[in-house]
Amino acid sequence: MPSEAAPSADTKPNKLENLFSDDSSTDDTDSENDQLIIPAASSRKRQKLAPKTQEAINTIKETNDDNEFEEGELVKIPLDRPSDFIPDAVSHIFANSDFSYLKLKPDHSARPIWISPSDGKIYLESFSPLSEQAQDFLVTIAEPVSRPSFMHEYKITTHSLYAAVSVGLETDDIISVLNRLSKVPVATSVVEFIKAATHSYGKVKLVLKHNRYFVESSSAEILRMLLKDDVIGKLRLQTVDEVNGASDGLVETQAPKQGNLVIPGTKKNHENKNSKEKGTDAKNETKKKEFVEGVEDIYADVIADAEDENADDTVHSFEVAAENVETVKKRCQEIDYPMLEEYDFRNDTRNPDLEIDLKPSTQIRPYQEKSLSKMFGNGRARSGIIVLPCGAGKTLVGITAACTIRKSIIVLCTSSVSVMQWRQQFLQWCTIQPENVAVFTSENKQMFRGESGLVVSTYSMVANTRNRSHDSQKVMDFLTSREWGFIILDEVHVVPAAMFRRVVTALATHAKLGLTATLVREDEKISDLNFLIGPKMYEANWMELSQKGHIAKVQCAEVWCPMTSEFYQEYLRESARKRMLLYIMNPTKFQACQFLIQYHESRGDKIIVFSDNVYALQEYALKLGKPFIFGSTPQQERMNILQNFQYNDRVSTIFLSKVGDTSIDLPEATCLIQISSHYGSRRQEAQRLGRILRAKRRNDEGFNAFFYSLVSKDTQEMYYSTKRQAFLVDQGYAFKIITHLHGMEELPNLAYASPKERRELLQEVLLKNEEAAGVEMGEDADNLIGHGVSRRLKSSSVKNQASMAGLAGGEDMAYVEYSRNKNKDLGVSHHPFFEKNYYRRTKR
Repeated sequence: MPSEAAPSADTKPNKLENLFSDDSSTDDTDSENDQLIIPAASSRKRQKLAPKTQEAINTIKETNDDNEFEEGELVKIPLDRPSDFIPDAVSHIFANSDFSYLKLKPDHSARPIWISPSDGKIYLESFSPLSEQAQDFLVTIAEPVSRPSFMHEYKITTHSLYAAVSVGLETDDIISVLNRLSKVPVATSVVEFIKAATHSYGKVKLVLKHNRYFVESSSAEILRMLLKDDVIGKLRLQTVDEVNGASDGLVETQAPKQGNLVIPGTKKNHENKNSKEKGTDAKNETKKKEFVEGVEDIYADVIADAEDENADDTVHSFEVAAENVETVKKRCQEIDYPMLEEYDFRNDTRNPDLEIDLKPSTQIRPYQEKSLSKMFGNGRARSGIIVLPCGAGKTLVGITAACTIRKSIIVLCTSSVSVMQWRQQFLQWCTIQPENVAVFTSENKQMFRGESGLVVSTYSMVANTRNRSHDSQKVMDFLTSREWGFIILDEVHVVPAAMFRRVVTALATHAKLGLTATLVREDEKISDLNFLIGPKMYEANWMELSQKGHIAKVQCAEVWCPMTSEFYQEYLRESARKRMLLYIMNPTKFQACQFLIQYHESRGDKIIVFSDNVYALQEYALKLGKPFIFGSTPQQERMNILQNFQYNDRVSTIFLSKVGDTSIDLPEATCLIQISSHYGSRRQEAQRLGRILRAKRRNDEGFNAFFYSLVSKDTQEMYYSTKRQAFLVDQGYAFKIITHLHGMEELPNLAYASPKERRELLQEVLLKNEEAAGVEMGEDADNLIGHGVSRRLKSSSVKNQASMAGLAGGEDMAYVEYSRNKNKDLGVSHHPFFEKNYYRRTKR
């Protein structure tokens, strides 16, 4: 049990985790307790939360009370050990998870959650009538761990509580609502953990307003403590404004409010436009205002005693010079008062406005509006991360945020293909003019000419530290020499990588928004984003969006492909690197891929086949006569293949390497087949599923998209496959196991149907050097699972032993000509006259 004494101000967040460990210290002595300042509840500013969050907590208030029950009223769980209980051989295994001593509240059936006293995990009964409201609250204060159909699991962490206080929740609010939802009294260990993690988080903000930087807090005591610090105290600017302030030099100002800020594309925005055109009904408007005010009053009753709200409408601040901002931020983090960054863009007159707005026909979806309300809840732009499934409209969320801030924007992506797609999406959804949009890639080095504009680039272009060309250096100087109002970090999970994290400090930006579908990394660096970008502001439920039709309903299946006897004999003998190539090039997997392609093409599906191994990608594509894209494919050829896939009915299947994992927008795709992957990467599995998650035009009953993962049976690939599926299973997806594809053997022109063909393929695979077994490097080069990854795919000459008989075909080896590369067939067509008289003659 943790100490009852409050933690000291220099307690680091990682020490808070010890509150839930079995060997945590129980020492009550703390020589620095007198230095800790926890502001009184009356002096804290109560921020107004998003209406959806308020409505959820209001419903909880109306349904359940927060009464303290007497010991005799509590109902014991009928799992108590009898007094004569004798431990058996396995009792020690369940010692820390034996909660038979917990006692249920009398109305426990109406309360939807269980809270584990030992590790802070929360289990939600998703079939409860209160589950929807409880989910809205739990996503705000805890990290979703697993959300299958009937039971959801969440975990309270220091980072999740950091995110909770950043959107306006107070410590007492969190504990009070948990008590209302919990079937058992909230354990003291959980309460102490919440208090310890939130006593300083979210209490200090760095605000840019009127072109000046202010350290702001609703508590004057906290700011006085900071000013006593040897580092921060020396950096405070003495200003004329302090004449009107208190004797300690702090300036009192009105607390920020959303006021008349309207997020473009929301229902409120459309209502405002319609009212200007058609006139408004005064009575209806009055009723709406009364309703909103009533909701706020109820919410105040739920989370605290609403004594005098007017007393909380002021904040205190002091100014620091722009060049000292980084020093102050670093020092605040060291003393366990991490600063939240907010951009008061409506009062920024130094940076010119950008003429940009959503087109009148654009209206965002409810979950997109909810995520943006967390960002702009108090009329300022908070920096943070929004997590939405692939295909759920992350791009439109970023564009809408940009249209709200209306300052110069920079967008960073993972590939040049996604750069062009972001540019096209901006021009499609909003009113920005093409001359104000610039692209900075290896092939395009543009700058906008006006005072403000939009630049779309890649992480690698900005983070590059090698020598640049003259044009590239000129654009980079342009990017680093100015202030940016807003930066959008697409696929933000790549930022903690060593190279990409330099981007955050290289560019001077006032507001940061990270977008991703998979906030996971295999190297556990994902927590760095809390301080590189900001806290997670919103995370959507994949299954909920799928049920409501916002994303496709996907049938996931794992197809087991038995290894042929020839390949399995070699698999048992070869090294680890060559084993990988053998189970990828398994002839049965070839046949399963061919069968699934033909089946889904016959029913009108558009198919993407993924392979991380470039050698396998080319072999499969050439054998089956399909176009393919990998890292070395020229940009123009990539765009040509993708456009044909989208608009040409004769191109129904394309093969992609890992360059297609993220950001490539292919809404026409309805089927995905995976033949090789990046070891056990959970992120990659979810990102690939996202290529087919966009809501489909087809209205088939049941599933309208299909995801197949081809796995060679009885090989290491089966282990990797189980690990990869963990993230999607936690999101509620279920994988069916297919052990045999009926009708595959009767397929005409089935690949490698004869033993001779299989032996020839085996000989070809065995002659390949180990370099061919590597996977193509992508954005997660520092995010590996497994061993033997080729650092860079390159062609090299290798000596191999061979015999004259082998070269002559005497050892089942033969010279084989594959059909020509289908990529070339998608080239630009020529005029019939020139085609007849020149190009045909050239081909001869």
